[in-house]
Amino acid sequence: MAYFDHAATTPMRQCAIDAWVEHAGAVNPGGQYASGRRANSALTDAREAVAQALGAEPAEVVFVGSGTEADNIAVRGLYRAAVSAGGPRRVVASTIEHPAVRETVLSLEREEGAEVACLPVGRGGAVRDLSALDSPAAVAACMMANNETGAIQPVAEIARRAAEQDTAVHVDAVQAVGKIPVDFHKIGATTLAASAHKFGGPRGAGILLAKRTPAPAPLILGGGQERGLRSGTVDVATAAATAAALTEAVAEMEQERAHVDTLCERLVAGIRASIPDTQVTVQGETLPGHVHVMFPGANGDAMLMLLDAAGIEASTGSACSAGVNRMSHVLEAMGIDTRDGMGALRLTLGRTTTGEDVDMVLRELPRIVERARVAGAL
Repeated sequence: MAYFDHAATTPMRQCAIDAWVEHAGAVNPGGQYASGRRANSALTDAREAVAQALGAEPAEVVFVGSGTEADNIAVRGLYRAAVSAGGPRRVVASTIEHPAVRETVLSLEREEGAEVACLPVGRGGAVRDLSALDSPAAVAACMMANNETGAIQPVAEIARRAAEQDTAVHVDAVQAVGKIPVDFHKIGATTLAASAHKFGGPRGAGILLAKRTPAPAPLILGGGQERGLRSGTVDVATAAATAAALTEAVAEMEQERAHVDTLCERLVAGIRASIPDTQVTVQGETLPGHVHVMFPGANGDAMLMLLDAAGIEASTGSACSAGVNRMSHVLEAMGIDTRDGMGALRLTLGRTTTGEDVDMVLRELPRIVERARVAGAL
């Protein structure tokens, strides 16, 4: 099989597996006895490693269960904290957010009376109009890089504009961490989310970076672990594995980028040369290893099935909304024509991708797109 869905999840790094095994027997890190102190020491080391990799203070690192959980705690928690302090019942979010943020914002609108304002994107996939930030809001949310198109967003400028109105800012950096430099303090965000399995860590592990103030109101109440933002006994082995994977991903970032950039250039050039009417969706700055193309008139679901039959694993967009037979909200927000958007294909490369994998796609894809276009015409 040739795996081209690294944006959905990427194989665990050996260093993460080793770290998990090393600490799998750790007991309660809150215990005052010797084994508890050892577990707490390992947890402290993991927190410090994450902070160093992401430009944060150790006290700002909160271990959670997923990037989705981090997004929910941040957006919902910051909104509730602001409203309870008499702040505005207003939320700003880009029109291309991952469902973890998008559905949370819609829930706040539906269930808690939030007024929602949008940051629209242009045809290039990046936020182009920041005027919604010119009025105070409880929280503004914008992803650092889009999970479907790979388009990188102006999060530092968004944070700067929001600060002028004392608006808290949440950055979903799930796709960005481990692929491009992420510095929490330089961005100027209030909170930031990451997901371990996107950079070679374990699944079921996420990171929330949160400034001391303003802090999100906790959604999970209990014993007060993780600064009270995520009560529950912390999984030391998972935290250690996450920190190990992140440290290695950051250390090898430039090397891995050079690897996937070379493969992506060959992949895109080959697709354009062999398949008529290919459209590369984003012309601006995108994530390393992220190729999003559209084949007008093709049936996206048919493409995926034919690719799978040929031994190629890919995606039409977000794995979190897979199985929905319609154009994604991201492409709709970009103003993409439905005929083009229904023929979208996301090929995401990673450190394990090889030249042979790319050759396989270039050999099989022209025939597959041709058949998918026939299916799209039916």
